[in-house]
Amino acid sequence: MAHVTIVGGGPGGYEAALVAARLGAEVTLVERDGIGGSTVLTDCVPSKTLIATSDLLTELGTAAELGVEMPTSLRADLAVVDSRVLALAQAQSADIADRLAASGVTMIAGTATIVEPGVVDVETAEGSQRITSDAILLATGAHPRVSPTAQPDGERILTWEQVYGLQSLPEHMIVVGSGVTGAEFASAYNGLGARVTLVSSRDRVLPGEDVDAANVIENVFTRRGMTVMGNSRMASVERTDHGVLVTLTDGRTVEGSHCLLALGSIPNTAGLGLEALGMVLDDGGFVKVDRVSRTSIGGIYAAGDCTGVLMLASVAAQQGRIAMSHLLGDAVHPLDLAKVSSNVFTSPEIATVGMSQKQVDETDLQVDSAMLPLAANARAKMQGVHDGFVKIFVRRGMGVVVGGVVVGPKASELIHALSLAVSASLTVDQVADAFTVYPSMSGSVAEAARRLHALV
Repeated sequence: MAHVTIVGGGPGGYEAALVAARLGAEVTLVERDGIGGSTVLTDCVPSKTLIATSDLLTELGTAAELGVEMPTSLRADLAVVDSRVLALAQAQSADIADRLAASGVTMIAGTATIVEPGVVDVETAEGSQRITSDAILLATGAHPRVSPTAQPDGERILTWEQVYGLQSLPEHMIVVGSGVTGAEFASAYNGLGARVTLVSSRDRVLPGEDVDAANVIENVFTRRGMTVMGNSRMASVERTDHGVLVTLTDGRTVEGSHCLLALGSIPNTAGLGLEALGMVLDDGGFVKVDRVSRTSIGGIYAAGDCTGVLMLASVAAQQGRIAMSHLLGDAVHPLDLAKVSSNVFTSPEIATVGMSQKQVDETDLQVDSAMLPLAANARAKMQGVHDGFVKIFVRRGMGVVVGGVVVGPKASELIHALSLAVSASLTVDQVADAFTVYPSMSGSVAEAARRLHALV
């Protein structure tokens, strides 16, 4: 029986553990901070739980349009919200631990060091122990990047891991960074009723996303009262008597009650002993892996945010599954980033899959597209939805769907039809011929496909 040691209990680690156990391996999982990792305990699960409350308040804001009388003021009780956030995260962690235990996985709470391929030393509260196994999977994740001139204190200057200790809604939250994390938290606190200023070093929010989608989100942000400061780079953040002072590189200042730093992530690869092993890391400290999650050292695999491949929980989980399938001789489908779907949990959401507009513009492939505003959708009109669209990219002359973008409420659910199309290389005619419910938001996916029929 093969023995696998997995270092890190986030999606890359626990999904790998479940696959390895199912394939008959003996599995030991070492986790430093809690089963589920930062994804479950401090990042994805907590943030999306917070966003769920924000989304509810945002939806209630359209009540008058739908003929419902509401109180003049609706605000979240952040102490209650954050208590629920943390409780749900712990419950999810416990559920995962139960699944692992039921699968026969041995879990050890401790800090690991890789001594050599197949050998891991673990420091626990009870002492140290050595684990010898046939292979190792690194799934150690990442942590928030901070700046020497903007040090978090957990009270007023915060990383996204620290916001859940707030007992009251910030009067004025300044979010530094307009990537996915910054945009999501800016949207969330705006929906919860806080005054929000978003400081973006680029000329628009979400610079890595579809331009049309990012423009919709920025327009919604400003319409809902958010201040978006484009082309504004943070120089420093400091505490004041009553809050925080953010100084920009051009000398301008912004005062607020709190500041949330969303400056990117640093891989958790330091202190693992990887340099002594001679493992190949990139300039940012991320572990370099191939499409089946192998590192530069035989017998050691890596998955998730510590690889920097695509910092998504779904990608981490898939990397972990692929690694164990490759190691244990099961059928392997190497990671294909051209088929990955992702979502930005702003309000409205942005969901994408496959080829992006930027890739379309930069490639020699002949690609056609169609974009259909959600405002034309009957269900959207009934629900008071005004913002969003469906966009589909297809190979010219073939009609094969190679990518798509959905902007709207629950876009994360609507993207699945296009994700299936990209994954299975379906044509727009096949997408259009599948029945959709009338009225439904998904009807716009089929209608956008029909718009491309004449170009096939």
